[in-house]
Amino acid sequence: MQQKFLSHINQNFPFLNGKKLLLATSGGLDSMVMVDLFHKLNYSIAIAHCNFQLRGVESFEDQVFVQNYSEVNKIESFVTQFDTEAFAEDYKLSTQVAARELRYSWFYELSDTENFDYILTAHHADDNLETFLINFVRGTGLDGLTGIPAQNDIVIRPLLIFSRQEIEYYAKENNIEWREDSSNALDKYLRNKIRHNLVPILKELNSDFLSSFQKTQKYLQESKTMAEDASIMIYQQVAEENGEDPRTDNRREELAKHIHFDLNQLKKLPNYKSYLYQWLKEFGFSAWDDIYDLVESQSGKQVFSNEFRLLKNRDFLILSPINFVDESEEYFISKNQKEVKVPLNLSFCKVNDISKESNTTIFVDEDKLWYPLVLRRWKEGDVFQPFGMEGKSKKVSKFFKDEKLSLLEKENMWLLCSDNQIVWIVGIRQDENFKIRKTTKNILKIRLE
Repeated sequence: MQQKFLSHINQNFPFLNGKKLLLATSGGLDSMVMVDLFHKLNYSIAIAHCNFQLRGVESFEDQVFVQNYSEVNKIESFVTQFDTEAFAEDYKLSTQVAARELRYSWFYELSDTENFDYILTAHHADDNLETFLINFVRGTGLDGLTGIPAQNDIVIRPLLIFSRQEIEYYAKENNIEWREDSSNALDKYLRNKIRHNLVPILKELNSDFLSSFQKTQKYLQESKTMAEDASIMIYQQVAEENGEDPRTDNRREELAKHIHFDLNQLKKLPNYKSYLYQWLKEFGFSAWDDIYDLVESQSGKQVFSNEFRLLKNRDFLILSPINFVDESEEYFISKNQKEVKVPLNLSFCKVNDISKESNTTIFVDEDKLWYPLVLRRWKEGDVFQPFGMEGKSKKVSKFFKDEKLSLLEKENMWLLCSDNQIVWIVGIRQDENFKIRKTTKNILKIRLE
């Protein structure tokens, strides 16, 4: 096994050579074999052990066992203890999910503070099979059927090609000691039920079942790769990044990281729901039926994940981060101030004449301004007189509706005001009352950079 392991590392993870590695070590069979293999190959390693305090004295005996091993073998070790049950209760998680959240959070923290390049875990082929079956029982797509990834960011799983039987044989041949987790013998968890009851039947039906399963996963992974490639090509036809709505002049820099999905193009696809899932899954959405319904719903409907939202706006779905707008947010601009940087990049300068106005540049009669000017969010009830509409005022909300602005665009709108009067809906329209006239003596140019 050692030679097979070395060949596997050199072929698939050559970048581990010369790197500082953190090995997740429970004290069980798999992790102790992983530590032994890397230690014998003279890699720069350290051990990280989590005591989840779920098995009373046993948990602390595991901790002592790992600490003693690291001392005897002169391997640096890090140990922490978690009140896992309290964490699970506080965050309404299962014990297993809570333990996973706690340990990976700590591993990443260690990698940052102690400058580890990679985190290694001892998942093996039987773990992969069990994960496949768990996902299969619960219902899943290709992602769930392709199993545990060999690499996920800086997390590496170098034992996935080995069976539990191979690992145990290596441990006994090399006199490696390990701790047995008594909870593994209980059928309390779904994984244990599958391990003890289902997997033996499958292996009885086919003595080479694990090998056959690995081939199946390889084919599934190839299918997944093909689907991802197709998804990327279709994405380029349907999606517009950086907030560039094809029907507008991309007026607001605030939309820089938003994505517009063209529904006219999307609905031409024979199975557009699969593409939406592929494009949106990384943004934390779970209400997939609601997302699919957005395609045919009325404009203004939204679906949220924890950090993102998907908004239906006429012929587009707009993906954006959730913005928590503080309507009381105000910024003051004093007289003779040349520029502001926050929340928008605005410049102010006196000029002798005017050039062509645009959405990003206005010219105002400075003598009509009262300082300090105020830059604030718009709110319901705001009224202004749009440039070019003499004697006619309009609600800002009605103006936005006429301009067909999306909810997202409205939320990102700022008003430049003088003495509670709107001078400029920034990037959209100037107020008529502040325009340059024949009697104007002092011209102020304001530009959105």
